Parts: sequence; C-alpha cells; structure tokens
Amino acid sequence: MSTPLADRLRPQSLDDIVGQKHLLAPGKPLRKIIESGKIPNLIFYGPSGVGKTTLATYIAKKTDRTLKKLNGTTASTADIKEIFAQLDTFSGVKGILLYLDEIQYFNKKQQQTLLEYIENGRITLIASTTENPYFYVYNAILSRCTVFEFKSVEKDEIKKAVLRAAKILSEESEYPVDFPDEAAEIISRSCGGDVRKAMNSVELCFASAELAEGVLHIKPEDAAELSQKSAMKYDRDGDEHYDIVSAYQKSMRGSDPDAALHYLARLLEAGDLISACRRLMVCAAEDVGLAYPQIIPIVNACTDMAMKLGLPEARIPLADAVVLVSTAPKSNSAYMGINGAIADIRAGNIGPIPRQLQNMHYDGEDNQNKGQFYKYAHDFENHYVEQQYLPDVLKNRVYYKFGDNKNEQAYKQYWERVKGKKLPG
Repeated sequence: MSTPLADRLRPQSLDDIVGQKHLLAPGKPLRKIIESGKIPNLIFYGPSGVGKTTLATYIAKKTDRTLKKLNGTTASTADIKEIFAQLDTFSGVKGILLYLDEIQYFNKKQQQTLLEYIENGRITLIASTTENPYFYVYNAILSRCTVFEFKSVEKDEIKKAVLRAAKILSEESEYPVDFPDEAAEIISRSCGGDVRKAMNSVELCFASAELAEGVLHIKPEDAAELSQKSAMKYDRDGDEHYDIVSAYQKSMRGSDPDAALHYLARLLEAGDLISACRRLMVCAAEDVGLAYPQIIPIVNACTDMAMKLGLPEARIPLADAVVLVSTAPKSNSAYMGINGAIADIRAGNIGPIPRQLQNMHYDGEDNQNKGQFYKYAHDFENHYVEQQYLPDVLKNRVYYKFGDNKNEQAYKQYWERVKGKKLPG
C-alpha cells in the first residue's frame, strides 16, 4: 500500500511547514520553544488540515522522543495506560511524546488519568482540538498546558504545498505531466485553508488526468469540479457553525448586504437552511425592529417561503430578505426595553400589581377604600389619561427609549404633545 501523499510531504524543517507564520516565523515564541528542545505540554487549537499533526510529528522527531498517537474519538483509558506502561521499556528511555488528537472527546475521567504522567515530565502531551479548549478541556489539564491557536492557511501558502505535491506525483508518474498553474490556483483557492484537502484534490486530479499523446493532462475545469466543495468548513455543533451564524447576523446588523449575502451563501452551501432562516427572523425583530416594523411580517413570509421551497430555490426569497434587513434603518429600542424588564424580574423587582389594574375583586368589610379606580383611557381626550401602571417599587422605571429613526421619533413627538412632557429617547 502506497504512503499517503500528505505523509510523503512531511516537512524536514520548520521552514517547510506551510502557514502558521504567526507561530513559526523566526523569533516567534513557539518556534523558539521547539528550537530549544525543551518542549512543555502543549495544546494546538484550530481547524482541521492546518498542520497540527504535522508539527507534533516534527517536534517528536526533533527532540528524539518516541511518538505515540491517540485519537480522542476512539481511544480508551486502557489505551492511555498501555502507553504509560512503555515508560519503563526501551522505547521510553528518552521520554514519550503523546499526541492526542481531538482531546475534546476525552471525558473528564480520561483527562484526569493523564495528569499524573504529564506532571512528572516523562510524558510530554501535545493535544489538538478543533474546538475552543477553554470550553472543552478539563481545567486541570488546561492549567498545565500552553495553548497555541492555529489558523486557516493562506492561499499563497497552500499553493506552495500544492506545487510540491504535484512535483512528487509527476516524478512518480510513468508519463510526463501537464499541471497548469491555473489548476494549482483553483485548488489552492478552493480548499478553504485546509492543506490536507488540497493534497486530496491534487491526488484526485492526477488520478483523473487525461492521457493524450503520451502526456497526462490535468485540466483546470477538472480541478474546479474535484475541489468545488472543499472550501466549506462547517460543523453544526462546532465553533465554525457559531462563527458563521454570528458573522451573518452581525453583518445584517452592521448594514453590510455584501457580507450578509456571503455568510448566507456559506450557510446554504452547508445545507443549514434552518439557521439561515432563524437568524434572519431574529435580526429583523431585534436589529430593525420599530425603525421599520413592517419588515417583520415580510421577513416571516420570506422564511416561510424558503422552508416550503427548500434548497436550492430557497436562496431567492432569503436573499431578498437579507438585503432588505441589511439596508433597512435600525433600532434595538424594543429589544433593549424587554431586556431591562426581564433583568428587573430576575432581580426580584416585581411588587404587587396596582389596584386600578387588577381584575375586579370583592372588597371585604375590612377594606376602607373600596373600588378599583381604574380610568378607561378611551373615555378621555386623545384616548389617554395619566395613571400609574407599574408596581410601586418600579413606578419611575424607564425601559423603553424612543429610537432615533423616523418612525419612532414621529411617535415620540405625538406622545410628547399628548402627555405634555418630554419623553426619553
């Protein structure tokens, strides 16, 4: 069985590693740690395919330690103990470097098992995770490790790996290979910052290359077809999902229709129609709100239509709604008002409902002030009469302040005229 291309491309020096210059460029802390040979316990955090395993393998080789690998999705406590048992054998003489991939899948007990051995220095732990370690890694492990964040690899850096891979495969081919620069560009651009995906795309291109007149031709259109879905990094339960939906809503809130359409496209390409609709409806009510209240039934109709149509046609009404929300005037006055009211309720600031607002009750003989005393607003001029509506403990509380948009300012002017006093906002 042939060695995977990614393994044949393993770097021989730190300068061979593509990307992660913020960690591995000369003078950067992680590079200096590696060059010192004194490796502490480390956690590598970042998306898949960006070099976490590659760097751990390089460190093990650089420090002449025995590399052991475990994956958090499949490893058991017995697997951990089996590695510990090797500490007193020949393979553990110079120490063991344990690379634990996807540590977030280890439960608390499994992570606790690691503690004793990583503290005495005989085992050096390098753990990797695609999820935020501060949420998923046990605190006792986290406090004994240094966290370094890996980032998606830039297109120009990925192209270097693509060209190296093409060179290796060309040398192994029994025929001359025509690998145009356009194909390398397409693969580098389409893999979403994932070097491993780029390598897979290169291998697929070589496997499907057309032999004509003794030459293997790799066509740019084939490269595009084979790598077209590679740019999507998406896990509905992971950080990437929350990052995309957050960027989607913040772009609409920030009135940037181009960015909002971009993140909508990413959600739809991942097939996440529900998140696209849900965040759109939330944004219409929370961020546009009373500045353009008619938008709420419009967006509701668009999302309802999208769910009925399904993909790919759902993109059409959703695009209409996203552009409308992005370009509409904004107000979060009602949103802030309900948040303030809920905060008081949760703090215990409730108080009895004023008597004039209560449902009619029988007044006992001990009540010296019988009657409800409610004033029916429609019996008064402009359908308004001043009376206390909030409980006594909150009677001067202000939750709602008129927004500075045309609609709310018109309402404010009307009620200031009716009530004869200046209103907040």
